[in-house]
Amino acid sequence: METLIFKIRLLILAWVHFRSQSGPISLVKHFSYKDIKKATDGFRRIVYNSSNRVAYRAKFQNGHAAIVKEVRVFENQDDTAFYREVQLLGRLHHRHIAALNGFSSGPKRFLVFENMEKGSLKEHLSDPLMTPLNWRIRLQIAVGIAAALEYLHFFCDPPMYHVSISSSTIMLDENFTAKLCDVSLLCSVENNPLPKSKCSKECRDEICKHTIFQLGLLILELVTGQSSEDGGVDLVQWVQDSRFRRRSIYQMIDPDLGDSYDFKELKGLLAVAKMCVQSIHKPTIKTPQILWYLQKKLGRTQVVC
Repeated sequence: METLIFKIRLLILAWVHFRSQSGPISLVKHFSYKDIKKATDGFRRIVYNSSNRVAYRAKFQNGHAAIVKEVRVFENQDDTAFYREVQLLGRLHHRHIAALNGFSSGPKRFLVFENMEKGSLKEHLSDPLMTPLNWRIRLQIAVGIAAALEYLHFFCDPPMYHVSISSSTIMLDENFTAKLCDVSLLCSVENNPLPKSKCSKECRDEICKHTIFQLGLLILELVTGQSSEDGGVDLVQWVQDSRFRRRSIYQMIDPDLGDSYDFKELKGLLAVAKMCVQSIHKPTIKTPQILWYLQKKLGRTQVVC
């Protein structure tokens, strides 16, 4: 019966994706390089930084606050590809995906996203001066990010596969609603800035596997409070070997949670995390399946959107 329900869900998603048309392009403002540099205090207000991406906190002259992400320019990628990405990102509309408000073109390219008042998820999990996240908020983050992935993979035209999921690239708004802030057109199904030969079905399947693996690491970080950004080797080993006995879980759970959590929900969340990290070596598990399992394990039936 569960298999039948899941297949029906996939058919409905496929039908909606086929019938849906891209929504109107949001009003996206053009900023000059000078505007971006001044708003980010000379690119010193870094929110997160990695080998291929960097984001800054910005405050413009009119008082408007935002998150600015520098766009990596690929070899032979012209302005047309960048404007195409701006166009598609401007059409995204989901509660758990940061809205694109502007861009800057030229030798260096930037995307300007809505401001996130509460900062990054990483700050709340690792900084003792930040407000600890309660159990209910952590559950909402896990379900919300899974729902955002389903939206990107099944409701966007073309689907958006290149997503970076980590506690650094997930930002929280004033209501602690989690939002993905690192979505790209890279290796999307159509009109991608890379040669199509580099984005075959096998390539997309591998990207999806990696994305789901990242989601598993994120769930483990929500449970344990431990960083997964260096590969999460110890966390992955633990969840793969764990039979989820109380003693083992008590040794790993984030001390900030204390006893304020539902043990049944906790075991369900860890079971989904285990399935996500193991999927890297198995046939691709679709994101709607992950979301469905999360909702089932947590006793939720309503999609977060």
